[in-house]
Amino acid sequence: MEPFSQPEPGFPAEKSSLVPHKEFRVLVGVTGSVAALKLPLLIAELLKIPGLEVKVVTTERAKHFYNAQEIPVTLYSDEDEWQLWKGRSDPVLHIELRRWADLMLVAPLDANTLAKLANGICDNLLTCVIRAWDLSKPLLFCPAMNTAMWEHPITARQVEQLKGFGYTEIPCMVKKLVCGDEGRGAMAEVWTIVESVKRILEEQDLPTQS
Repeated sequence: MEPFSQPEPGFPAEKSSLVPHKEFRVLVGVTGSVAALKLPLLIAELLKIPGLEVKVVTTERAKHFYNAQEIPVTLYSDEDEWQLWKGRSDPVLHIELRRWADLMLVAPLDANTLAKLANGICDNLLTCVIRAWDLSKPLLFCPAMNTAMWEHPITARQVEQLKGFGYTEIPCMVKKLVCGDEGRGAMAEVWTIVESVKRILEEQDLPTQS
């Protein structure tokens, strides 16, 4: 099927279902943690994987931490959702993105969005995509927050809630944080995240090297 009757720039119509696509489609979600600084590097490393097609969904706060000009793939935000839909027959962006993607990767996942996802709150484009996510497809999440926030008792419960939905945690790590504190809470290294994606590709017998 085609996700749009008239495809938006940067979001081409999907190929006919009669012609299987060889690409593997990864939707990257980015939230308002300082670890969003690593988004350009993460995207660059993912694009080194042959046949991987990548799009990004960002929260508004995440935009503070990266330069959109450094993101060489289509970037969607809340404004795109509302600009796209004008009437009953128009496509709904969070549903189209959910259909498009083979895998979702949320990196970083900040404390606020973690809490929203654990409680089913969907008040922006990213959380709507995740609330509508097809649970037969993998969803990876990379927590990232201050150590004191990570150590709060509610964090472990919320992480377990997401894992209970069938999502896969890529655990945070111990390091000196940008705020100056030292402890657990930093987002996993980019290479660790990319290797996690590669493992899923290997499980599906897709190439991970040129």
